[in-house]
Amino acid sequence: MTYEVTIEPLGVTVEVDEDQTILDAALRQGVYLPHACGHGLCGTCKVDVLEGDVEIGDEASPFALMDFERDDKCLTCCSRPESDLVIEADVEEEPDAANIPVRDFAGKVVKLEKLTPRIMGVFIEIEDDELVFQSGQYANLYIPGLNTPRPFSMAQSPNEKTILEFDVALIPGGEGTTWIHNEMQVGDTLRLSAPYGHFFLRKSDDKPTVFFGGGSGLASPKSMVLDLLESGDTRKIILYQGARNLEELYYKGLFEELDTKHDNFTYVPGLSGPGIEPEWDGPTGFIHEVAREHMGGKFEGYRAYMCGPPLMIDACITMLMRARLFEKDMFMEKFYNAADAGADNKKSPLFKNI
Repeated sequence: MTYEVTIEPLGVTVEVDEDQTILDAALRQGVYLPHACGHGLCGTCKVDVLEGDVEIGDEASPFALMDFERDDKCLTCCSRPESDLVIEADVEEEPDAANIPVRDFAGKVVKLEKLTPRIMGVFIEIEDDELVFQSGQYANLYIPGLNTPRPFSMAQSPNEKTILEFDVALIPGGEGTTWIHNEMQVGDTLRLSAPYGHFFLRKSDDKPTVFFGGGSGLASPKSMVLDLLESGDTRKIILYQGARNLEELYYKGLFEELDTKHDNFTYVPGLSGPGIEPEWDGPTGFIHEVAREHMGGKFEGYRAYMCGPPLMIDACITMLMRARLFEKDMFMEKFYNAADAGADNKKSPLFKNI
């Protein structure tokens, strides 16, 4: 059986199979709904149920959806309709969002490259198809033996639609990343679905843009920088890349080459230690400190895109606010896992988007 779900304030209606989540149906029909973790942990996809009946699902964490909310709210990532529905989501139309429908793909691992001691570059070729996506978006990879797919950002330019790059950091105790680092082989075939996420470039104006990438969080900024430069964009672009030491500062050569080739692109790497190599003569300190020093504490008029560990993101946000940059010009992507179920994942009341 199929139900119709009307999404306000957009005024659009999507068809949802009775065994399909509301979020999955919306994304596969090119309608964006806010979401993050995808499995009931963070509460980002919470909506008001205005009309109709819905099965909330056992996956909904009591931290993400409180008991008193369950009569008139649901989490779209794990809720299924039991009748036609009208829901209201905290969503606005964005002129730069492509709203590309999510699709399923099969891909073959064609290359595995050790980018750093703890980050593996995984290159997957889409079989008999191509993936259209916006730089900054991610894919869900289905790991053999695991029930829940794992999200990884595309690191290649969106102009490359058949060979996808994922930069995967080894997470201690992480089943998915451990399998990728220790068991995945060239020639393996994986299922994946994409594109996901609302982290994308706002190209409708030419504001100068800064990117912050830490660890494997460099994947999205790498894709975004390549996207802008390959399209001939002339805005001022700065990439701040943070790492502990030179051994972990991957793709340094690529970005130095782009810095030399493009007058509007500046690459600023910084090392925070421990174990900084003696030959390093560049900036030291956490990347938000390096950026503040480089810009003289002034970011007014810029847009900022951030990817990396939560502590890095929080430090960058604080620095940028003090440097006169405000919420409307700051963007980031968050991923959650099962370990976050009991964590405080609520947004700051200062921020709607980040």
